[in-house]
Amino acid sequence: MRHTGAVAVGIAGGMLLLSGCAAVDLPLAGVRAGADGTPYAVFRPCGDDGYQGPHLDGRSRGDGEGPVTSGWEAKQEGLHGDAAFPLFDPPAKWRARHRGKQELLPRHHYVLGFGHYVGGDSYNGVVEFTGEQIARLRPGQVWADDRVMNLRAFERLAADAC
Repeated sequence: MRHTGAVAVGIAGGMLLLSGCAAVDLPLAGVRAGADGTPYAVFRPCGDDGYQGPHLDGRSRGDGEGPVTSGWEAKQEGLHGDAAFPLFDPPAKWRARHRGKQELLPRHHYVLGFGHYVGGDSYNGVVEFTGEQIARLRPGQVWADDRVMNLRAFERLAADAC
């Protein structure tokens, strides 16, 4: 009987360890419409957490996991703090590699995000959207968590997610 209990505790402990290893997706990234309608990326990592691998991937909606045809990626590590910048113009110090057209394309699905990977506290700040969804934003509105909100609501959403 002791052996059965020990096995059960071992299995439960192993499952807990395995479930803690995967990074969770949190609504810490969004796209905001500027005063002139220009889309801006907005990153809100948790507290003083560092992050890495900021990226914007745009793929044709019919291609599923097809090639990235619009966007950029940065291998930069050790980034800290909130960030806001034009969606297709990440900070120069990130040395981003641009891919394809640097504009929102029709019938494309985009993923904007970054990662914080530290043991069991790993997470991805991520937002998914289409060019059409962003084109409908009014100045000051943010697309995050699959919906439109104002900047204050996005700030609350990000703070609550942490």
